[in-house]
Amino acid sequence: MLIPLNNYHQNTKHSYLSVRTNPNRVDWNNPPNRFKNYSESFQRIHLDSQNLNYNFLYLVSGITAKKTYPGIEYYLRVNPSAGALYPNEVYFQVRDVDGFEDGIYHLEVSTSSVVKLQKLKKDEGIENILGFDFYVEGFIFFISSLYFRSSWKYKNRAFRYCLLDAGHLIGSIEASAYLFDKEFEVIYDFSKERLNSFFSFDEKEFFNSICLVGKKKEGKKNPFNLTLPTIDGSSYEEGKISFFVKNELIQQAYKDSLKVKDKNINSKKSNFYFQKEKFQDTIFKRRSIREFTKQAISKLEFESILNILNEPITSDCDEQVDIFYTINRVEGLPLGLYKNGKLVKNGDFIQKAGYLCLEQDLGKDSAVTFFLTSKSENYQEAYQKAGVIGHRLYLASNYLQISCSGIGAYYDDEVCEFLQEQTMVLYALAIGN
Repeated sequence: MLIPLNNYHQNTKHSYLSVRTNPNRVDWNNPPNRFKNYSESFQRIHLDSQNLNYNFLYLVSGITAKKTYPGIEYYLRVNPSAGALYPNEVYFQVRDVDGFEDGIYHLEVSTSSVVKLQKLKKDEGIENILGFDFYVEGFIFFISSLYFRSSWKYKNRAFRYCLLDAGHLIGSIEASAYLFDKEFEVIYDFSKERLNSFFSFDEKEFFNSICLVGKKKEGKKNPFNLTLPTIDGSSYEEGKISFFVKNELIQQAYKDSLKVKDKNINSKKSNFYFQKEKFQDTIFKRRSIREFTKQAISKLEFESILNILNEPITSDCDEQVDIFYTINRVEGLPLGLYKNGKLVKNGDFIQKAGYLCLEQDLGKDSAVTFFLTSKSENYQEAYQKAGVIGHRLYLASNYLQISCSGIGAYYDDEVCEFLQEQTMVLYALAIGN
């Protein structure tokens, strides 16, 4: 079939009519918890600047700013998130790394710490549970989703945002690995349900992907038992009433997309040439723009950004994600619709791009508006790859002092009609000044 998970994707499309007949109304006085915390009985390591590996981890998902509005307070992180809801968590195994005892850890964003969940013996490793015929000297990251953090606001469409945000986390791991000269690879094909059970998750949380940041070594490790409490990471703090609302459509979409089909392994490594001190500053200062000033960017700037997007992503399931974009204000490039670097339709589509992005000014005031699409049958993998590409777009643009904004909402079918392709629209983004 052309488009997988037809029931889920079809039922989460936006249209001109749907956004007017089904408005989002949320109780901003009762948002879900954006942080998961294990009890104080677990040992913690604070990620201060005295250890390079601590810096590496902080630049994966550390807090970079605090925003306060009447009745609302929230924190921005290294990685962007739809609505700043942050529906993902990061866990990792570490072996033979300075500053850590070998073990299983949770990245506790709220305290800028890592929590040691369990110490590992030398002959033990999670690689056995994952079915690997090797072990990793370094880090193995596990990215999970607590979808209620997002479905509280975005309803059924939240699974899309969980996957895109997971992709952004993969992108932030990739960027930090580059900065600290570490190997990087994404793994999608593993028993997610088995790993969910291993970490004592209930239906509120599930794993999406794995990142290997370290060296693969020949040999196998023995299995072990991980004894953890089941924690609701989206409810209020302990002692308050949990208000988790189960979403059957999202739960079913996750189950339907667990099996990886006809995967294409990409063993090529990316080549980035950022000046590292400036790049680290870019990572820390990355922000989502709220409006553009309709200024043009140069052809050289745009082509430099496009080159970064097209660098390979090392993974065991490299799905085809097409990069469509409208050139709105790029000096030296004709106006029109482009696909993967080639002009496919001449014309001024500035107003059209804005309309397609739910009539937001971001889509029409930008220098370039992107639509990432795929015809893949591997739903989770395609969406997460789109998130990685989106993260690269943020960093490459901000590195050149060009602003960027992710746009997760658009008129799905009308975008396809404009692109003249029957495809899944995964993500829209805009860059400019």
